[in-house]
Amino acid sequence: MNLKPPTADPPAQLRRRAEDRLRARPGNRWSAALVPKSDADVKRLLHELQVHQIELEMQNAELRQARDQLEEALDNYTDLYDFAPSGYFTLAATGAIVQANLTGATLVGIERSRLVGQSFGRLVAAGFRPAFSAFLEQVFAGQTKQSGDFELACPGQPLRCVNIEAQCLLNEQKCRAAVVDITARKAAETARVRLEVMTASNRKLEREIIRRKTLEQALKASEHQLRRLAHEILFAQEAERKRISRELHDTVLQMLVGISVHLASLTPKATDNPASLRRRIAQTQRLVEKSLAMVHRFAVELRPTVLDDLGLVPALHTFMRDFMKRTGVRASLTAYAAVNQLPIGQSAVLFRVALEALNNVALHAQAGTVDIQIKKLPDGICLTITDDGKSFDVKRVLRTKGDGRLGLLGMKERLLMIGGRFSIKSTPGRGTTVTARIPAGTKSTAKAGNGSAATKP
Repeated sequence: MNLKPPTADPPAQLRRRAEDRLRARPGNRWSAALVPKSDADVKRLLHELQVHQIELEMQNAELRQARDQLEEALDNYTDLYDFAPSGYFTLAATGAIVQANLTGATLVGIERSRLVGQSFGRLVAAGFRPAFSAFLEQVFAGQTKQSGDFELACPGQPLRCVNIEAQCLLNEQKCRAAVVDITARKAAETARVRLEVMTASNRKLEREIIRRKTLEQALKASEHQLRRLAHEILFAQEAERKRISRELHDTVLQMLVGISVHLASLTPKATDNPASLRRRIAQTQRLVEKSLAMVHRFAVELRPTVLDDLGLVPALHTFMRDFMKRTGVRASLTAYAAVNQLPIGQSAVLFRVALEALNNVALHAQAGTVDIQIKKLPDGICLTITDDGKSFDVKRVLRTKGDGRLGLLGMKERLLMIGGRFSIKSTPGRGTTVTARIPAGTKSTAKAGNGSAATKP
């Protein structure tokens, strides 16, 4: 279809149309003063309209350019919004999803068109829904950004750990939420914690292995030492049996033979007179007394009955009298008043320690005096045996084999059996001091007085 060209000049036609619209407006009063009265006025008005037309065209071009830029920015924003690495959701105050990007829809496994209008809380795992409701209330309660970790349980999707950061919009009717999948990070953290636990367990196991190896080595060393001590004990027992056998053969047996001979000589003869008979009977009685004394000494060394019947102090007195008679060493005993109330087990240990120490003095010390003290301490009893004889190297004796070492170890082991402690100190020019400490025994022992009494054998 052909259009006829306009008969009027376009600016003039535009002007008339504008004037017509102006007259058509209600309440408008047409002023004759506005109508151009001359060609000069028309030309001036036309010039002004042309200038305004160019201005409008320039403004229109700028508006088109701004529109194109806005459309390009909108496209870029849409691309950034839809393909962002995080899921973006716009939520209403009720938790309903108003808008979501493609990443968010992919994260929950639901098409975006079906996702809008659903409640985001239904996508949260049941165990986390109360926490999410409280989280959403905090978001809409203020303008500050809130953050929290939750689990999503979407249909057909595995459980996902997500971090949600949300902030209320200015209208307080909606909020923007950024959802980041942290499942891999959580798994890495769990693996790291497990690795740390396993590392700590391995270190603990290594320490336990080292400790057990140390104990095993200590046990092997103790076993070797016990085996060596057992051999030494067997040798000592054999030597003691040999000594007792020799003593019985050289003393008691000889005395018994002499008694037998004397008894045989007591057979009545015609030539015997009463005085000779009485003399032989007296000799026989002396031999019997010597035999009894020898057997009594053996019994005291093995186990004195007076220790069980009367207590520690009388037993020590009995042994010390024989000790001074045999060795010529002066011995003294100082003990606290209630020492005889000690349990028999502790009394026997203290007696054996004192006996062994006195025998060592007699064999090795070359001492002139020996002093025995038994003191009551707040936490137990202390026995000390001090002599003024020659000293010796304690460490060297304990390292070497021999009766001296075995005697010291025997004293120590006896004390350890009842929870006691043993120490020995030997100083040149000052003699040797053996110290034995044992814990308090029965209640009667603990209540015993702290008074002491010096006794003489």
